Amino acid sequence: MPHKPLKRHKALQSLSREHHHGLLLSWKIRTGFNKEIEPERIRAYANWFYQNHLIPHFEIEETLIFPILEPDHELIKRALAEHRRLRRIFTETENDTKTLSKIEEELEQHIRFEERVLFPEIQKVATEAQLLHIENIHQPDDFKDHFVDAFWV
Repeated sequence: MPHKPLKRHKALQSLSREHHHGLLLSWKIRTGFNKEIEPERIRAYANWFYQNHLIPHFEIEETLIFPILEPDHELIKRALAEHRRLRRIFTETENDTKTLSKIEEELEQHIRFEERVLFPEIQKVATEAQLLHIENIHQPDDFKDHFVDAFWV
């Protein structure tokens, strides 16, 4: 019998919305490839997204969310390793097509892991005080996309 999904606590909902935008980045990269858009155009958008959304998102997770579990917890070690890998991939400059393919695939897998495995585990063990602290500190702005070159449209 499948498990009923855990309703996301209000304190984590904004991070889940940010994950949604990350999944959209993967979709935009795939769409750009399907439309045969020049990789440089797709890369410019990916770089913008990384600087403006992904870096701050990783920082919030690493400072507010991940410490709820022990630092040597396997799920935290995996999430941190994936963050390091994604940072490395985003800063690669050799081959835009290859780099974008890695970003598209690995970012989507990482987000699915956090949403389906890590966040439910954190939510199970977090105290109400910890969740309230997250809610009070993490007040994200509404997502504003970069439509200078909306290649995915």
